[in-house]
Amino acid sequence: MCRAIGRPVGRRLLAGSVVLALLSPAAQAGDGPLIWGVPLDFILFAATLLGVAIFHRHVLKVALGGLALIGVYKVMVTGFKAGDGLPGLAAHMAHEWVLLANLLCLLVGFALLARHFEDSGVPEVLPRLLPANWLGPFVLLLIIWLLSGFLDNIAAALIGGTVAASVFRRRIHVGYLAAIVAASNAGGSGSVIGDTTTTMMWIAGVSPLEVAPAYLAAAIALLIFGLPASLQQHRFQPIVGDLHTARHVDWARVMIIAFVLLAAIATNVTVNIFFSEAAAHFPFLGVAVWVALLLAVPLRQPEWSLVPEAVRGSLFLLALVVCASMMPVDKLPPASWLTTFGLGFVSAVFDNIPLTELALKQGGYDWAFLAFAVGFGGSMLWFGSSAGVALANLFPEAKSAGRWLLHGWHVPLGYVGGFYAMLWLSGWSPGTELAASVGNAPAAAAEPAR
Repeated sequence: MCRAIGRPVGRRLLAGSVVLALLSPAAQAGDGPLIWGVPLDFILFAATLLGVAIFHRHVLKVALGGLALIGVYKVMVTGFKAGDGLPGLAAHMAHEWVLLANLLCLLVGFALLARHFEDSGVPEVLPRLLPANWLGPFVLLLIIWLLSGFLDNIAAALIGGTVAASVFRRRIHVGYLAAIVAASNAGGSGSVIGDTTTTMMWIAGVSPLEVAPAYLAAAIALLIFGLPASLQQHRFQPIVGDLHTARHVDWARVMIIAFVLLAAIATNVTVNIFFSEAAAHFPFLGVAVWVALLLAVPLRQPEWSLVPEAVRGSLFLLALVVCASMMPVDKLPPASWLTTFGLGFVSAVFDNIPLTELALKQGGYDWAFLAFAVGFGGSMLWFGSSAGVALANLFPEAKSAGRWLLHGWHVPLGYVGGFYAMLWLSGWSPGTELAASVGNAPAAAAEPAR
């Protein structure tokens, strides 16, 4: 039944929004019509996200349909910051292509890397290291949390999901899947190489020492969501620790994983420190991952058959990222802890990269609070972060916003608890005032203003 009515209802919903906006007596803004004071751009984007939440079996079609509608509206009505009409669209995509290429390369590359890890034998041996009781799932979340501090959060989530699939025989509770995503996002929030948003802050001139206090909120959040999620998983499916079936570790694959991750880390650090301006013009990180994967082919072949499905899953995320980049995010309320707290919830449905860019240009934020809010906030919905989308590609049962919220109730609780605990323990203290916009400031040039 969903297949029969999903597409017509989605089209009527989006088309109805356009007709309502164009025919209503709402005020006409310079950037386009408003509906109850909200630009139509945001209404169309909200309708797209609503379609994703409702028709979760057709998320790619909904995302591409929403992208097409928003693109036509921007070309014909409002234009882009880079210009009007098709030339404005071309200029906009010329600005966004590096981010999109990096995401595509990372999502597909880390899917192959996750299979290397699965085939290495380490997941089968891991039950020997994890406690057999309910602490086992929690220790796995802690490992994911630690890994994401120096890996990309996508890699941490995929590796954690691969291990979980093995030790729980692929019977994973949706609440625990949400916790895996939350652990990967929380663990990267205090590290300038752990998340795209914190790396943006570093490039803009925020000291790593100003971002690091986010680990305080992240650690408290891990306890809040990690303990109930581990109990959920243990009741649903305990760790299977049949040591007699554990095979030997394929150390060649382990070396490949280490080589690829080291290449990603080295490239990330090198480009951010020495070639920060060039980073806006070429997808160094994604290319580095693929160069490392290809160099390792003579040692072990990746599972190339995974590529088509990984590409299809990645296109969904890229469509939403492009939609978000077209939104008229021209201003935010004045920077404060309350504004930052709200950004965490916004980032669950709105791409956190333009939010971070705007906050950096606006200034006045405590960068640790901002890092935790925009980094962890996306965990509250499965499509709210690239780590969630990547994990949902491996576990399609997670592609339901309703089930994610119902069973992953502890993730929003962890966000609120971690944020207010850090506010109470360290207080709000605006950090470095940035003299230049994103991409123009020397990396890590400013000292903490504490």
